[in-house]
Amino acid sequence: MKVFEANLCSFDGVFEKFRAEAPQNKANLILFLADKDPATSRSWCPDCVRAEPVIYKKLESSPDDILLLRAYVGDRPTWRNPQHQWRVDPKFKLTGVPTLIRWENDAVKGRLEDHEAHLEHKIEALVTDK
Repeated sequence: MKVFEANLCSFDGVFEKFRAEAPQNKANLILFLADKDPATSRSWCPDCVRAEPVIYKKLESSPDDILLLRAYVGDRPTWRNPQHQWRVDPKFKLTGVPTLIRWENDAVKGRLEDHEAHLEHKIEALVTDK
């Protein structure tokens, strides 16, 4: 598994690299996550804390070539802004974090929202496109 990381400032450049490499992989995923709280070094989002280890375990156990872009949405006040760039972006239309998106043919092919991103069988179905 190859991993790219981006935040709000670096996303456009990293996303272009991700898109350029996407055709070479069996699955291309974008994981939108909350930033880590500098005081605790843990995500401020309990759903992210719950889902991240499950997602990584599932992806790392896959025999397929997977490209993962981890995109950090910012701190809680930044994310709560209804005009957050990924909430209003017509490609992503985020409503919650974590959100795991399957990217295929330069478009969103499937997604798991915050309430389901920790479910192994759903992650497996998204990765294998079943």
